[in-house]
Amino acid sequence: MITGHYGGFDQLYWASLSRFLHVISGVMWIGLLYYFNFVQIPNMPNIPDEQKPAIGKVIAPAALFWFRWAAMATLITGLTTLGLYYGHEGSVNALTFTLAYGFDGKQLTIGIGMWLAIIMAYNVWMVIWPNQKKALGIVEVDADTKAKSARTAMLFSRTNTLLSIPMLLSMVAAQNLY
Repeated sequence: MITGHYGGFDQLYWASLSRFLHVISGVMWIGLLYYFNFVQIPNMPNIPDEQKPAIGKVIAPAALFWFRWAAMATLITGLTTLGLYYGHEGSVNALTFTLAYGFDGKQLTIGIGMWLAIIMAYNVWMVIWPNQKKALGIVEVDADTKAKSARTAMLFSRTNTLLSIPMLLSMVAAQNLY
């Protein structure tokens, strides 16, 4: 038995692998989120009209593919990592902001970060992606709906950018302050 870890070497191996995959997919997800909000969207007005189809038909759909699947992978590996490191009781405690089994600072902090990430992943799959499909012409809609969809996707993407700050702070604090 490895001291300080309840599951022994096998448990520690799978928990460490899950955490590694979680960090890699999280870096990809948040990196693409920042790319969209700090690079692509602000620079679209600077791109000549004849070059914009390359963005809308090639680059944006490819980036959005990796964006949404990185969000899904981050969510799945995050929940897996939680279960492998904390077991059932610790996982429930983190997800309920330590109301289930008593206060624990690390579980509370990771729980806050997890709920922010869950909200962000929901935004990606249920709001941003459906609206981006309309805005990019992947789904045929009229020009007015296309413009409204582009605005909705942008606003929710900006919301995710703002939520990423306390989410990242919570995730890092949970690993380093406790």
